[in-house]
Amino acid sequence: MVSFKLCISDPSSGKTFQKEIKDNIARPLIGLNIGETIKGDNIEINGYELQITGGSDYCGFPMRKGILGIRKKIAIYGGVGFKGDAKGIKRRKTVCGHKIHERISQINLKVTKQGAKKLAEIFGVSEEKKEGKSEAKKQEKEEVKEQKSEHKKEAKTEKEEKKE
Repeated sequence: MVSFKLCISDPSSGKTFQKEIKDNIARPLIGLNIGETIKGDNIEINGYELQITGGSDYCGFPMRKGILGIRKKIAIYGGVGFKGDAKGIKRRKTVCGHKIHERISQINLKVTKQGAKKLAEIFGVSEEKKEGKSEAKKQEKEEVKEQKSEHKKEAKTEKEEKKE
């Protein structure tokens, strides 16, 4: 039984959507490499084209492009699997290969071609709630700015009165 968690990112909206696929839908992904593109029709996202950008295995080790085999310990300076703190720091880390296999649990995908429907509609996520929250936050920020500007004006008038 093959099961993958897909993290589909949409660069145009800046949002990420998650989907879990199993068995017959997941089998065609086995053997694909990082950087390859797949049609969204294969994973029930009609009209979209997606690119594989990475993933991680069942233990949480990240997939890294250019690594052959299932899992390896490599000495790396930076990039996927290790963020080098200082210049020249090299560390030995375990990473997965670039090919999708049965032990991979998460696959990261990026939208390269949009479909007819938006991803939010396909996944049933309502954008209205999020927009409402952001508008409320904007209004709160504006109110705080107005209060600060009023406070500054009051402080100026008090200073002027004291001088006279």
